[in-house]
Amino acid sequence: MRIHFIAIGGSAMHNLAIALKGKGYQITGSDDEIFEPSLSRLAQHGLLPDTIGWNPDRITSNLDAVVLGMHARLDNPELIRAKELGVKIYSYPEYLYEQTKDKTRVVIGGSHGKTTITSMVMHVLKHNGIDFDYMVGAQLEGFENMVSLSSDTRIAVFEGDEYLTSPIDRRPKFHLYRPHIGLISGIAWDHINAFPTYPIYLEQFSTFINTFESNGTLVFCESDPELDKLVAEHKSPVAKVGYKAHDALYSHSGVSLVTPEGELPIKVFGEHNLMNISGAMEVCLRLGISAPSFYSAIATFEGAARRLQLLADNGKTRVYFDFAHSPSKVAATVMAMKQAFPNRELVACLELHTFSSLNKDFLPLYSGKLKGADVPIVFFDPHTIEHKKLPPVGPAEVQNCFGNPQPAVFTNSMELTSFLRQQQWEGKNLLIMTSGNFSGVDIKQLAAEIAG
Repeated sequence: MRIHFIAIGGSAMHNLAIALKGKGYQITGSDDEIFEPSLSRLAQHGLLPDTIGWNPDRITSNLDAVVLGMHARLDNPELIRAKELGVKIYSYPEYLYEQTKDKTRVVIGGSHGKTTITSMVMHVLKHNGIDFDYMVGAQLEGFENMVSLSSDTRIAVFEGDEYLTSPIDRRPKFHLYRPHIGLISGIAWDHINAFPTYPIYLEQFSTFINTFESNGTLVFCESDPELDKLVAEHKSPVAKVGYKAHDALYSHSGVSLVTPEGELPIKVFGEHNLMNISGAMEVCLRLGISAPSFYSAIATFEGAARRLQLLADNGKTRVYFDFAHSPSKVAATVMAMKQAFPNRELVACLELHTFSSLNKDFLPLYSGKLKGADVPIVFFDPHTIEHKKLPPVGPAEVQNCFGNPQPAVFTNSMELTSFLRQQQWEGKNLLIMTSGNFSGVDIKQLAAEIAG
């Protein structure tokens, strides 16, 4: 098979390209910009394009398919040539389905927690010696790639992103996988550029349920009132299985699950992770994993990269990093930190970086979401707002949108890092939340300095 990737530098795209090369396919690709870690990983696997930019001569009738990334535009010259030649064009979720259409597909969706739940299911399956295909949105310990495809597996586990599929297919990605087992972790409005109103966003999850294979199973978090209502009113014939946060005990030494066999210490914390564990367990039970086997595996799960990831710890101060950026994720992450460390002050530092978080119509949804932080901080870069072609917003306006507690707002990363370095950190924790990098800050180096 000869496959060409248009916009091969994307996170999901380059991982799929590497997976297909490992399967024996002939892979080529192109992009107009490729950043780390995609750059090094493509080079390592011999897939880095010889030149940066688009070249329609790369598209020939000898290709079996083109995989089109979201980064490409409708006027992309390679896309135009592929259409002219009649080459089959797939988005990456379409191609994942094509590769796994004869397997049992598990799709983990929801506005929050989907990467962690997917990671938990993968960890449990691997711990129990079960081979499977997968696609997940984070690098996991023990997994070389974020995508894996094999001819010898019977199960495929996919993280179901609700964002748009490709420039020529405006459906959410998770509408294309047709799960036999699907999970929805919760619904909280995000991606305002693609789904401008909450009802439109909510509709995507209803449509997702409609895509299940016949005799499929929907696992859902019944603690989410909007989701619980959606599932109750939905007329789909799928089996419906609700879950809540797993029973647990907190102590100075950490968190333990309450199980039929007794208390089981685990390595993750927070109410949201107790819900994630319950959701993952319901999925795994339906894949033939016994409850004791699930508990044995989940006790060793240390979390996904960039999800409450411990960056530094000197015994008196801890620095954590989290990918949280939407309002619901921010609130859950702050709550998890306060619950786990009730006797330490929490400095919570959030970067507004996404299209939604910098949008004036969306910002009020952050009201009260830093509740629990003793020192709340918000950072945004005005240049990012300009780049996204959004109306300007000022520090005072951002501060007012967050309500109580009102955060300190920074728009200069050097001033922010200077402020953080000057704090007295003994007996305090720092929580850094962003999907960006605070305009070029070396976050790991900063963490090392603070807890040095």
